[in-house]
Amino acid sequence: MKRCLVTGGTGFIGINLVRRLLSEGHQVTLLLRPNHSTWRLDGIEKEVQIHEINLENYAALQQFLSRLCPDWIFNLAAHGAYSWQTDATPIIASNFSGTVALLDAAAQTGFEAFVQAGSSSEYGAKDHAPTEEELPEPNSLYATTKNAATNYCHFIGKSQNLPVVTLRLYSIYGPYEDSQRLIPSMIRKGLEGSFPTLTNPDTARDFVHTEDCVKAFILAASKASLNCGEVFNIGSGTQTTLRQVVEIFSELLSISERPEWGTMPNRVWDTTCWQSDPSKAQNKLGWSPSIKLKLGIQKTLEAYQKMLPHR
Repeated sequence: MKRCLVTGGTGFIGINLVRRLLSEGHQVTLLLRPNHSTWRLDGIEKEVQIHEINLENYAALQQFLSRLCPDWIFNLAAHGAYSWQTDATPIIASNFSGTVALLDAAAQTGFEAFVQAGSSSEYGAKDHAPTEEELPEPNSLYATTKNAATNYCHFIGKSQNLPVVTLRLYSIYGPYEDSQRLIPSMIRKGLEGSFPTLTNPDTARDFVHTEDCVKAFILAASKASLNCGEVFNIGSGTQTTLRQVVEIFSELLSISERPEWGTMPNRVWDTTCWQSDPSKAQNKLGWSPSIKLKLGIQKTLEAYQKMLPHR
């Protein structure tokens, strides 16, 4: 059993990680911002410890960590990943300043693993699957701050020989995802026999189910001491277009309606090439995704239908 500290634990990926850690018998403490959302905690409130601390408050963090003495620290606190989150101040505070304060405080108290949630958006627009050694070219404030945090974690891990690992996550989907995101929107409208507003059908993503994503976090923690400061791409290595996603939903839900393309404007990060190179994670972490997209969507649909009465 490990004493685990999770920031962003009430977020979409965070809650899937928390539930997995609990199922494996680990002790889990959540470090949350004030006024955090609670609906994803339904059914496990009594199994976790919750503490509210501003991640930029270094002194409070250091005191808290010295009492808790966590073995594994998972930093998933983030802001700006959704198109409606545009205010620069919380984006910088959550993604960069909070990461710096948390890692610095943790370095003073010690830990077995610090796993940082990075983002594939750090690479910016590419016409190929980039490796971790390739120069990032972030094209949004969110991506810029996530890349700054990755660089800091890399520097601290390497310079101080600390077990700090960053996972650059590609398009994660699964249970508990925000209802306005693509897959939940497709499920919600698909159950009604239609499609949500859609961008260019050639818009591409590299999808990874949360079960595979969570597996990557736990493997990274267990092997952090062998990978101090390293960065890993967490993606399937397979590019999927929006047109292909629509075809899967049409088949699974027997949707006869034709999709209306271009009813949603493209976002700055939308591209026709978005593919990972996960070979480093496969070689050094022993990680590879096991859930194909169609099966993952089916599993997500079933989970959504179970949760629907409680939402």
